Amino acid sequence: MKVVIPGGSGQVGGILARHFHGRGDEVTVLSREPRPAAWSVSAWDGATVGKWAAELEGTDVLINLAGRSVNCRYGAANRREIRESRVRSTLALHEAVAGLRRPPRVWINASTATIYRHALDRPMDEVTGELGGGEAGAPDTWNFSIEVAKGWEAAFFSRSPEGVRQVAIRSAMTMSPDSGGVFDVLLGLVRHGLGGRQGPGTQYVSWIHERDFVRAVEWLIERDDWTGVVNVASPNPLPNREFMRELREAWGIRVGAAVPRWMLGIGAWAMRTETELILKSRRVVPGRLAAAGFRFEYPDWSGAARELVARWRKGRTKDTRSNCR
Repeated sequence: MKVVIPGGSGQVGGILARHFHGRGDEVTVLSREPRPAAWSVSAWDGATVGKWAAELEGTDVLINLAGRSVNCRYGAANRREIRESRVRSTLALHEAVAGLRRPPRVWINASTATIYRHALDRPMDEVTGELGGGEAGAPDTWNFSIEVAKGWEAAFFSRSPEGVRQVAIRSAMTMSPDSGGVFDVLLGLVRHGLGGRQGPGTQYVSWIHERDFVRAVEWLIERDDWTGVVNVASPNPLPNREFMRELREAWGIRVGAAVPRWMLGIGAWAMRTETELILKSRRVVPGRLAAAGFRFEYPDWSGAARELVARWRKGRTKDTRSNCR
C-alpha cells in the first residue's frame, strides 16, 4: 500500500509513518523541513502545488496532518499561521488531487477534539456533540481554537474529489512515550513532583493510546462506506484530577503538588504556550467507532498509563546505556 502523509514529521506523523513503514508499506512524508528518516521524505511548502504533487499519483491513502503546532502563544502572527497553515495546505492538496490521473482512494484529514464546547456535563459524540464557539465566559483563546478547527474541516469538505473517500478525524491527545510528546511532558510533571491536579481538576481529558490511534486509522482505511467526521478518542475520558492520579500511580508515587490556575498562567507564559491546552474540558467519545464495534486495546487510562510508563522507562534506559558507550 502506498501512503503519503503531508505534515508527517511531528509526533503523530511519526507514529503513523513508523507503523506503515514497519509493516512494509511504501511511506512518503511531505515536510517543510525534510530530515532523513527510514521512509521517504519530500519537501513541500504546505501552501502551493509543486513537484511534491507527483508523490500523490497512484497513492492508496492520503493522511493530511499539516498545520503549525498550537503549542505556542496565541499572538496575532501565530494565530494567522496556525489558521492559514491548516486551511492553505488542505486547499493545496485539493488542487493537487484534482490534477491526478489516479487519485488516492481515501483521504483522511486531521481535525481536533477541541472543536466541541467546554463540556463538564456530558460526553460529546459525532451526532449529539455540540460544537463550541461563542459560549458565554469562554476565553478568547478557546474560541480561536474552535474556529480554527471549523475552518479546517470546512476547507477539507469544500470539495469532493471524484473517487476519493473523505474522512476527518477529530482526534484527542495521542499518547506515546516519544520524547517531547504530550505524554512525555505530563510524565515530566509527575517525575518532578508536580503531578497533582491542574487548575480545578474537574475538566475532562480526552486521550487515546497510540496503538488504538493507529488501529482506528487502519479501520477507517479499510471501511469503504465510512465518510464524514469521526471522533478518534478513548471511550473513557476522565477528569484531570483522576487522570493525573492514575499517571502518578503508574509511575509509582502517591502524591503530587497541585498546580493552581494562576500558576498555570505563569508557567504557560514562561513556556510560550497557552493554558487552553490544559484547562478546557474535552469530554469527547468515539460514538461512531463504538457503534460499529471497534474494540479498544486500551479503553481505560490506568492500563494505558502503565503500558506507556513501562515503555518510557525502557526507552530511557536504552538511551542511557547508549550514552555510556
